[in-house]
Amino acid sequence: MTKLATVANWLDERLPGLIAEHHVPGAVIGVHADGEHLERAAGVLNTRTGVPVTTDSLFQIGSISKVWTATLALQLVEDGRLDLDRPVRAYLPDFRPADESAALITTRHLLCHTAGFEGDRFTDTGRGDDAIARYVDLLGDAPQLFEPGELLSYNNAGYCVIGRIVETLRGRPYIECLREHLIRPLGLTHTATDAEEAILHRAAVGHFLSGPGGSPWPAGVWALPRSLAPAGSALAMSVGDLLAFARGRLPDGGGVLDAETVRAMRTEQVRGPLVTGHGDAWGLGWEIFHFGGHTVYGHNGDTIGQSAFLRLLPERDLAVALLTNGGHGVALHHELLGHVLDELAGIELPALPVPRPGVIDATRYLGSYGNSSTNVTISQDDDGAIWAEQASTGSAPPQRFQLLPHHGDTLITAQPHQGIHRTRSFVGDDGHGRARFLHDGRALPRNPVPPLSRSCPAR
Repeated sequence: MTKLATVANWLDERLPGLIAEHHVPGAVIGVHADGEHLERAAGVLNTRTGVPVTTDSLFQIGSISKVWTATLALQLVEDGRLDLDRPVRAYLPDFRPADESAALITTRHLLCHTAGFEGDRFTDTGRGDDAIARYVDLLGDAPQLFEPGELLSYNNAGYCVIGRIVETLRGRPYIECLREHLIRPLGLTHTATDAEEAILHRAAVGHFLSGPGGSPWPAGVWALPRSLAPAGSALAMSVGDLLAFARGRLPDGGGVLDAETVRAMRTEQVRGPLVTGHGDAWGLGWEIFHFGGHTVYGHNGDTIGQSAFLRLLPERDLAVALLTNGGHGVALHHELLGHVLDELAGIELPALPVPRPGVIDATRYLGSYGNSSTNVTISQDDDGAIWAEQASTGSAPPQRFQLLPHHGDTLITAQPHQGIHRTRSFVGDDGHGRARFLHDGRALPRNPVPPLSRSCPAR
């Protein structure tokens, strides 16, 4: 029996129980190893209808779409039509976020999330072919949080700008570029760019838990707006199609980029603070994970109640993809990936971080951090407990949670959220010995107000 067959047997036995344990309604996993391939599915596409998941079912891949957008951009580099280190305004003269330092932003900055302007903007500009162009036009009031290239801060809007560059240089809408330069050349037959295409297949619906320990319930909306397509709004596919895309980045793969360009995309561009379930560095579109002397490349994707995960280990000709439609996807993925890496590559996946009791002086962290959509206030009570109070401009209720020391300037949530404890890092110096940013993958700048004094929080 081959190692892959052993993994297949383990998945047959364990996958249904694992998705139930992690409150995931349905999932499909695909593994490519040394030229062999397996796919396994479990659960349902929609708890309301009970339609079972099959290996050819379509799930949204969310922000894994960014790797597709990056690929479209690198194709233009190969064609000599795009220089990653020229200012974006050389291609989009009207790209003008609020701060003039935006004139220095390059496509490379956008690809590795170091552009520095506020990027969580989910403006719906309609379903027309001009949706992305209109979205980019509305970035004129996006504040610059730091100088381009100074820091890593995940930026959805930046990938929409890349999508607009692709549209401009190709002279056609982003979705058409996606079909012409990726979907058709790769021979993908179970891929949809919107709900109208997805409905022609067995398509998953996103789910949210009804409460702590509650049951998954279908989301009321299927996808994010078309204006977010280059960042990951609606692109959906089977696990087989996702692996077909990924195999072009492995030694035995052909594909839509030259081998030299594939290596360039995987070259580390910037390192960032620890974020649970994510890489510690970024390439051009790819997250990079370093552990145990090995380097793994990948990306996660989250949309409305769906989560997707892709990991590549080129040195072992190994790719793993997991698609889910709700529940605790990160924890499920960690358990599945850990087993696959151990069985097929003899690699032990580091454990997800967990809190340990402790008290520290949090003076450097105290205060309020925020942007146009989120505000987080850090305080410490008389007993030394550190608290975060988070409020958003949308309909989400305010959250209040405790943070515990983890490592250096990184704290960790005392209680799990969606099955995992999440880290919060405090980065830089504001000139007064206090952290300049609260970082959870995105850099939230310190608000220009005095830090809160220590006080006993309401209980």
